[in-house]
Amino acid sequence: MGIAVITMKASVIEMFLVLLVTGIHSNKEMTKKVKRPKNTVPQIHCDIKAGKIINPEFIVKCPAGCQDPKYHVYGTGVYASYSSVCGAGVHSGVLGNSGGKILVRKVAGQSGYKGTYSNGVQSLSLPRWRESFIVSGETTKAYETTPEPVALMQALTISAAEPPHTSLPKPSPFIISATSSPRPQPAGHRSQETGEVDLWKPGSVLLDAGFVPKEELSTQSLEPVSLGDPNCKVDLSFLIDGSSSIGKRRFRIQKQFLADVAQALDIGPAGPLMGVVQYGDNPATQFNLKTHMNSQDLKTAIEKITQRGGLSNVGRAISFVTKNFFSNANGNRGGAPNVVVVMVDGWPTDKVEESSRLARESGINIFFITIEGAVENEKQHMVEPNFANKAVCRTNGFYTFSVQSWFGLHKTAAPLVKRVCDTERLACSKTCFNSADIGFVIDGSSSVGTGNFRTVLQFVANISREFEISDTDTRIGAVQYTYEQRLEFGFDRYRSKADVLSAIKRVGYWSGGTSTGAAIQYALEQLFQQSKSNKRKLMILITDGRSYDDVRLPAMAAHHRGVITYAVGVAWAAQEELEIMATHPARDHSFFVDEFDHLYQSVPRIIKNICTEFNSQPRN
Repeated sequence: MGIAVITMKASVIEMFLVLLVTGIHSNKEMTKKVKRPKNTVPQIHCDIKAGKIINPEFIVKCPAGCQDPKYHVYGTGVYASYSSVCGAGVHSGVLGNSGGKILVRKVAGQSGYKGTYSNGVQSLSLPRWRESFIVSGETTKAYETTPEPVALMQALTISAAEPPHTSLPKPSPFIISATSSPRPQPAGHRSQETGEVDLWKPGSVLLDAGFVPKEELSTQSLEPVSLGDPNCKVDLSFLIDGSSSIGKRRFRIQKQFLADVAQALDIGPAGPLMGVVQYGDNPATQFNLKTHMNSQDLKTAIEKITQRGGLSNVGRAISFVTKNFFSNANGNRGGAPNVVVVMVDGWPTDKVEESSRLARESGINIFFITIEGAVENEKQHMVEPNFANKAVCRTNGFYTFSVQSWFGLHKTAAPLVKRVCDTERLACSKTCFNSADIGFVIDGSSSVGTGNFRTVLQFVANISREFEISDTDTRIGAVQYTYEQRLEFGFDRYRSKADVLSAIKRVGYWSGGTSTGAAIQYALEQLFQQSKSNKRKLMILITDGRSYDDVRLPAMAAHHRGVITYAVGVAWAAQEELEIMATHPARDHSFFVDEFDHLYQSVPRIIKNICTEFNSQPRN
């Protein structure tokens, strides 16, 4: 009996052990089955807008082909959240046309977004928007997604009635909105569809991609990345002296000066951006505008710059910057003034006047900082005396600094930053008001009459008054015509606004017939032949009647020469003829008023259309 009990106890223990082992093995098998595979970054479609993803910061993979115009982008550098995420990546230069991964950071809404053309993408302007974002290519291993990257279009089809799984991780999920607005709703206007979804409410659409840095949730800094000082939105290139004559000690002082300026500027995509070119025998870019997007990274990069040596060929360096530095590929933003700060130890070993003139005429504001310049007995060795005044944008002292000793250079940092950020005084920046050659072609036929001709001249003066006039800014010329034509004054005749306005007043009334076609041809040959290659060519033609000759061929010739024609008709002018002469689209370039006294009403529209057209084109 005792043996039977012992045997039975042994069997029970054995069975228990078998069940225990089996259970552990079964649990291991289940664990293996639910083991999460390696994390991947989800791919999104080109049409997904940043506002559809609630995460404040996330990484996505974009496909090829997102530069298509149908994927709308609003803004430059900082984009409205109604923009295509991938389209903004291409526009900013972070993405190529073949796609790739980008890091997206949400930032505050802006009071306005400026459209520009960049990297094959034309972004659009927007008055204001409730949320913005910036993009970069700085993806890191710290940001990872969950294993089963649901395709975005599949995620959008999840039933709105099905609540999200409460077992999903809460930290920073990747959330896609199921709703969409048919068009942008500027901030301040109520919208029935916000484009956002609360994670824990039924009706949410969730793509479980938890972009939380692994093992860094409690330690990661939540401080926002600086967007830069918006009151100092300039694209800045420092030309630093790396010649042998400067020596290692002074080269280090120069680098410290650059670091001080970078710190004071508050670098960021909505504010100033800064690149550095070092020159010696030949110039070389150390880093461009989009390489470093905050002051701290910029200072670190400056510290790593090593001296090149050689001569002090400043003129060659300025030419290099004009041709190569301010490009879309290097981060140039169409709406930001271009500024070059040239640092010179002593004096240049080549000429700077011609290269600087070309730089100024390309819209570049040149500042010169000369440290320990030539003393009287050294000036005979200078290749080009008075080089600084020949180089800078204006010779009024605003653009030049003369520093007696390298040890006093640091005192220049604050005043330099103040001047560079004073965008109202950066006279060489290209705008619609300072970058054109404008030729007026004025009807002086008998039907106009002396009194009305004075009204036409006032109209010409009113338009001219809106522009910044100088030899490097906008230039004005005028032709008067009847059966014959005469050049009243050319583009290179008057170099100030006061002189131009005085010249317009002195134009005498001619009287005669109306050969408008011949007048256009004459203006192309005698006036626009003097136009500079880097200037926009605008012809503003004013007539009060139908032309006695054909205007079609001369109008086509103007178009082929790149002359933008605005046709303004008064009284008996033929509407169809105005549209033939005007640049396409005619609705933006042809104007008609029924009386000479109403000509003034067209001035604001003409100026607005000139600037709208200018701002829609790529700069530099």
